[in-house]
Amino acid sequence: MPRVKVTRNYQVTIPREIRERVGLREGDYLEVSLDDRGRIVMERVRPTRRTLRSGRRLTPEEIERLIEAGMREALP
Repeated sequence: MPRVKVTRNYQVTIPREIRERVGLREGDYLEVSLDDRGRIVMERVRPTRRTLRSGRRLTPEEIERLIEAGMREALP
């Protein structure tokens, strides 16, 4: 079983073999909890919100327009 060290900022590096086995990638989110025996458990959390890539930088006005359109779409 691989060991990791907790850094001064309380960070840990997840070993490559574990990352590859579960398909963990940069930018993924993990939910951290304790089980009933006090063990730290990390579970990948899938985003509930879609992300889009436009292939170009958006202006603040375009972003505002897209947010407003999304809010109109979400509200009944």
